Amino acid sequence: MTVDLRKMGFYRGVNLGGWLSQCDYSDQRLDTFITESDIARIAGWGLDHVRIPMDYNVLQAEDGAFLEKGFARVEKALSWCRGHGLNAVLDLHKTAGFSFDKGEQESGFFESEKYQERFYQLWQELARRFGGDPEHIAFELLNEVTEQRFIGAWNAIAARCIARIRALAPDTLILVGSYHNNSAAAVPDLDLPADDRVIYNFHCYDPLPFTHQGATWTDALDPAVRISYAEAAIPANYFEERFAPALEAAAARHTTLYCGEYGVIDRATPEDTVRWFRHIHDTFEKYGISRAAWSYKQMDFGLSDTRLDGVREELLGLL
Repeated sequence: MTVDLRKMGFYRGVNLGGWLSQCDYSDQRLDTFITESDIARIAGWGLDHVRIPMDYNVLQAEDGAFLEKGFARVEKALSWCRGHGLNAVLDLHKTAGFSFDKGEQESGFFESEKYQERFYQLWQELARRFGGDPEHIAFELLNEVTEQRFIGAWNAIAARCIARIRALAPDTLILVGSYHNNSAAAVPDLDLPADDRVIYNFHCYDPLPFTHQGATWTDALDPAVRISYAEAAIPANYFEERFAPALEAAAARHTTLYCGEYGVIDRATPEDTVRWFRHIHDTFEKYGISRAAWSYKQMDFGLSDTRLDGVREELLGLL
């Protein structure tokens, strides 16, 4: 039976990007970038959950030992969420030997049993600590597998990891994404869900020339080019066509979909940002797709940033 993420409270969320991931890892950053007041604000927006990206080095030392200070930060975040009625997805954004970001200098994960064992052990520890509350906490195994050539290894790694998690957290929702950075088109290449609590995950920043205009971290775009929503000429059925492979695979395999990231860079105008969000929102709603927008604060996509003050009320209704 397919789980109903709307009823479970994992339907409309936002990412806490740049907090326990993609940062300088200083105590100042980890202790102050997100506070309980931010969690209260998100709850006030009417959302039901947050996605919390976490890098392995916040939780694990180079020798694989667990870092209590890092786990304490995750526990504090979950405590805040409980206090304000929000659920949480714990997303491992970077693991030893792999990051979606080439600048992180992580490599070898898909070939190295040593790195894979560290990955399994980290998820076992997360399951031991946080797997007892499946109604409010979900797990996302790994953020954005990049290349198609990794899919065979990734399917095998995910299966082994899920089996280890299940020994400790039999009922926790587990999200699994495919290659090309969690492309919806790549979802059919995932293995069948291991059980009825395994969910297919994808991300959507399409069309990239619009959502990432001005981005300096990708070679796919000229950062000097700007494009309006009208100039992007996005067809009415654009997102339906983009999501179709994932929707078909999920239906055939009796699971559901979760879009763990989607959003528009802060180089687009606020008005065009709203137009894009309305378009993708209509498709999410038509097919009942759960999601978490990228991102709550800063990170070039911040939904709480002052630039969106004039459109935020309208925008929040489209998350």
